[in-house]
Amino acid sequence: MHRNEAIAKLKQLEGRDLHLLAKEYNVTVLSADGRVNKGWAGHVCERFLGLPINSAQSPNFGSWELKSIPLKRLKNGKLAFKETMAITMIDPIYVAQTPFEQSHLLAKLQKAVIVARIVGESYNQPTFIHSVTAINLTDELFAAVRADYELVRACLNDPARGFSALSGKMGVYIQPRTKGAGHGSVSRAFYARPRFLAEFVDLKE
Repeated sequence: MHRNEAIAKLKQLEGRDLHLLAKEYNVTVLSADGRVNKGWAGHVCERFLGLPINSAQSPNFGSWELKSIPLKRLKNGKLAFKETMAITMIDPIYVAQTPFEQSHLLAKLQKAVIVARIVGESYNQPTFIHSVTAINLTDELFAAVRADYELVRACLNDPARGFSALSGKMGVYIQPRTKGAGHGSVSRAFYARPRFLAEFVDLKE
């Protein structure tokens, strides 16, 4: 399934409650031990498209990559991004040796499809699809993301800093930060900041 075809089909979900679709497709939202399956919304979208779940680093479906991101409603009624968007894990050896143009990061971004959904204060409240948008990097944004990537490469190739020095404070649009359990985690991943997401997701209603 090509990206444009997937986008057209996913747009049919705009305004629909994903919890109802989760039941229809037997996607687990809450596990037996009471933990929320964080990727459940994306899994529902994949099931809707008739595609298998795939977390490999290469783009999910060949020509495109599905990214589900939550939006929250502020007290003033406006929408805001609830969190950053995970893009891909950072393999320090690979990233240190790989220019941006050949990177996993660029491959993921160039083929990404963002499914933005409005969520409630808890997992069991309705969550509605807000919009479906393709990521297309303009020349200016391409250069800015490349600069963020090169900051990471410079850190990895600096003997005085290295992998452990990567910090979420780095990067204007894309940040490298802890992936997983937070404090004490040794994994790092590239995340898209809200500033980057706002280039593609219109929060106005």
